[in-house]
Amino acid sequence: MKVLMIFIDGFGLGSKTENNPYFFANTPNLDRLIGGHCLYKETGKLVLHNAAVIPTDSLLNVEGIPQSATGQTTLWTGLNAAQIAGQHINAYPTPELQGIISTNSIMKVLKDNGKKVTFANAYRKEYLNIAKEQGLHLSTSTLVALSAKQALRTLDDLEAGNAVYQDFTHRLLVKWGYDISIITPEKAGHNLAGIVKEHDFTLYEYFISDRIGHKQDMAAAVQIYEEIDAFLGTCVKLLDLDETLVLIVSDHGNIEDLSLKTHTYNPVPTIIIHDHIAVTNHEMISSLTDITPFVLQIFGLEDEKHEIT
Repeated sequence: MKVLMIFIDGFGLGSKTENNPYFFANTPNLDRLIGGHCLYKETGKLVLHNAAVIPTDSLLNVEGIPQSATGQTTLWTGLNAAQIAGQHINAYPTPELQGIISTNSIMKVLKDNGKKVTFANAYRKEYLNIAKEQGLHLSTSTLVALSAKQALRTLDDLEAGNAVYQDFTHRLLVKWGYDISIITPEKAGHNLAGIVKEHDFTLYEYFISDRIGHKQDMAAAVQIYEEIDAFLGTCVKLLDLDETLVLIVSDHGNIEDLSLKTHTYNPVPTIIIHDHIAVTNHEMISSLTDITPFVLQIFGLEDEKHEIT
């Protein structure tokens, strides 16, 4: 079995209202996969023969608005980072959270058990220099990759089709002055599918959704949903869903309610796409703490122990 985990930052389950850009977005691929235009918190859990949508708690039994550093650490270790820290922590992981990730990350555990893992995102040279020279202000996903001693993909990999950038299309890179071609979300999905076929576990992170949610830009947010749909549609179409499970996850809500400038208290959707949903233990998922144990169970590692150091 192979697993592709697509992380979409700030991707919550909102209501069917004019504040929710998903309500206005055209998402034919997702609609086909999950049985309709139904990514709303009122819909509840959906289980089809080849897909499931599970409303997933991001509050973690800690007061306050869910935040990125603790939510992502929880997502990628299975440990309740917000409870450990005593609060929700935004942006970059603290030294305490970094220690949890370095020992318990999903990529480290899988690699230590002989699985071929990879982080599909490409990095600019400037970021790589910071990672090498300073080791400061690294994103949670970067720390997850480094915990498994993974080489970070570069813009050379991106141009060769062996990586995917954070915005699919390279528009950000062009805006920043890089000499690189803009591509379609469909082409990015094609490139990601090629990476997945070479690995047991592939992680890809998309966080423009959170950025646009904070800006409360409806037109841009609708475009984000439609680009995500095109990207996912192509990637899923190119994968053998008999042997590959696609897992779409998030850390907290945001883009689904543009009446707010902050993150939301909404559940996030855990979307599972696989030809044999019935054989997966999807019933175990109700919180961000359940995502890593779910993946480990798929690989027969459900007895793997996590320890905080």
